[in-house]
Amino acid sequence: MKKNVIFLLLAVIFVGCKPKQTIVNTKLDTKSEVAIKGNWKITSVTFPGSDYIKINSFDLADSKCFVGSNWKFISNNNKGEMALNNASCIAFSSPITWYINKEGNLVMKIINDTKAKKVLEGYILVIANLTETSFQLVDKVNVGGQFINVEYQFNKN
Repeated sequence: MKKNVIFLLLAVIFVGCKPKQTIVNTKLDTKSEVAIKGNWKITSVTFPGSDYIKINSFDLADSKCFVGSNWKFISNNNKGEMALNNASCIAFSSPITWYINKEGNLVMKIINDTKAKKVLEGYILVIANLTETSFQLVDKVNVGGQFINVEYQFNKN
């Protein structure tokens, strides 16, 4: 019985992740795109059960590794950069392409060394509470058959 309980706990801890999604073109929300133009830092990543559940954000690293990461959004060409620089995690940086659609979703592709048109999958996140100095990106992640919201808090540099 103890082995089953331990196995179940380990399964819950390491199970949270979200698969890449196929990107489709939609109409753009250029007003919101201009609003997030510039340099940003993720100041927190929050979700229910964060003390017990490990979320692999963007198929790159543990969600906690994104705290302190730097993001650049260029609105006139929908390109940018992201860089993980948390001292207790592996460093990573990559160009990105992105846009905000009329439904209030930020659609993003992590490019790495590939041309953007050859990257067919990416991430769709809800943009929330957009102000001049902050916003959140909310990702719905399947953890043990239930969807939870992972919130990335961005503050302007």
